[in-house]
This record gives sequence, C-alpha cells and structure tokens, in this order.
Amino acid sequence: MSGKKTGGTALPGMDSIVTGPTGRPKRDFAAPAPLTQHGPARIIALCNQKGGVGKTTTTISLGATLAEYGRRVLVVDFDPQGALSAGLGINSHEGLTIYDLLLGREKDTRLAVQATSTPGLDIIPANIDLSAAEVHLVNEVAREQILARVLRPVLADYDVILVDCQPSLGLLTVNALTAAHGVLIPLECEYFALRGVALLVETIEKVKDRLNPAIELDGILATMYDSRTLHSREVLQRVVEAFGDSVLETVVGRTVKFPDATVVGTPITTYAPEHPAAHAYRQLARELIERGAVA
Repeated sequence: MSGKKTGGTALPGMDSIVTGPTGRPKRDFAAPAPLTQHGPARIIALCNQKGGVGKTTTTISLGATLAEYGRRVLVVDFDPQGALSAGLGINSHEGLTIYDLLLGREKDTRLAVQATSTPGLDIIPANIDLSAAEVHLVNEVAREQILARVLRPVLADYDVILVDCQPSLGLLTVNALTAAHGVLIPLECEYFALRGVALLVETIEKVKDRLNPAIELDGILATMYDSRTLHSREVLQRVVEAFGDSVLETVVGRTVKFPDATVVGTPITTYAPEHPAAHAYRQLARELIERGAVA
C-alpha cells in the first residue's frame, strides 16, 4: 500500500492513506513475475445477463493486458453477436467458429483458433450461426458440458482462457459456467445493472451445486464508473456493501476510447496505451494475478 496521495479520499485521522472508489485503501498491484512454464489454462467466464455492461470490452482488454505480461491467452467468443471477434479485427465469417466445434462439425479445436494482432493473444471466433446452437444442443447427452469438452484439448497451450458470454442465462451461458474455473462479473455502475447481479450469483451457485463444484467467483468488476455522478458512487457503494471483498479494487471508468478502439479492431492497450482505461485494465490483470485467479 502506498503512502503517497494519488487521488481519492483520505481516511479520517489517516492522512497518508488514500481510499479508492470502492471505499477501501487504494493499492497499486505489483507487476507480475514472468512465467517459467505455461499451462494448463484456467478458464474464466465473463458473465452478466444484462447487455452493455462491458463484458466484451473487458475480455479484449484483459486478454491483451495478460498477454503483455507474458501470459498465453485464448479468448472465446461465445456470443452470437460476434462483438469479441469484431473488436479484435477478426472476420468471423471465414474459417471455423466455436459453433462448428460445439456441433462436432470439426473435432480438432486447434483448427478453429486464430491469432490476433496482439502477440500471445488468440481467439476462437463466433458469428450469428451460434444463435442456433441452443436448439441443436438441447437434446444432446450432457449438453451442459459440451464447451468443456471442446476446450479440453487446448488447455495445455494457454495460461488463461477467457469466455465472453452472451447477455442471457441460457444453455450457452450454463455451458460456459460448467467449463469455467472462475467467473468474472463486469457490472455497470447503474441501478438496473445492479438488480440482476443477485440472480446471476444464484445461477452460479446452482451450477456449482449441480454441474461444476470447482467454480469460484473471481470477482465483480465495476465498469463505466463516473466519479462525477452521485448515482455511480452510490451504486458502487451498494455493490461493495452487498458483496464485500468479491468486488475488485480495480474500477474501470467510462470513456469513448473503448468504441474508438473497437472500430479499428485493436485493444485499448494498443490503441491508447497511456489512457487511464488502459492503465485500469493493467491494474485489473495484476489484481487477478495477485488474487490467484490467473497464473
């Protein structure tokens, strides 16, 4: 913990300690040591049934930042909208997609993996075809475990696999939760986004009880935070009161740089490497590594 004031609010009687947006003492997490070996990957599902909360942005930015820190990262586009693929400049209508793997049209998972422009960051893309997957999978044996089977052959190739889920709690999301070791919940600092978190946590607990006893909540990430508005501050305060240390200390602010970076198909860490949002995602990567969520 640094004693230097870098912004935030000093705690009463403790002028050298500065609080961050979550109300806890502000910390800067140390840069991680390089890895001496790679794999097997830990799978993290980025999940929230509400759309527009920053799941895809977080998947791209976190994946790119972990790659910066020498981790081998695979991101899986698990949303029929294909926003993750587009955000990384991938044409998801050429070549194999996650849909082909789920339906067994292609047995070799590695053939669907594409490299991105960011060294150390690969992707399994998706497109609108994925919207038909739930209909096709509903009568399959062990249908909730199909994604886990698809990813098993590439676990040794990566240190972390990030799955960008669609905004629903349907069969695809249950597949992601069944395959995952951990869940990261991006949460927009807005009242209606807050209302759905309890339902999502309840769904995670059901998956843990019935399908995947090993799954853990890696954290709740506050996104689109605007310290200038009372509403943002109050929502973040309520989230911390409800979920305590499950709320990550890293908070990502609202900025137009994210859509700008998406347009050019690159992570914000490449598009605007010195922007506060890029620094926030580096902080997030370091925090998750310190928490043990990532090697």
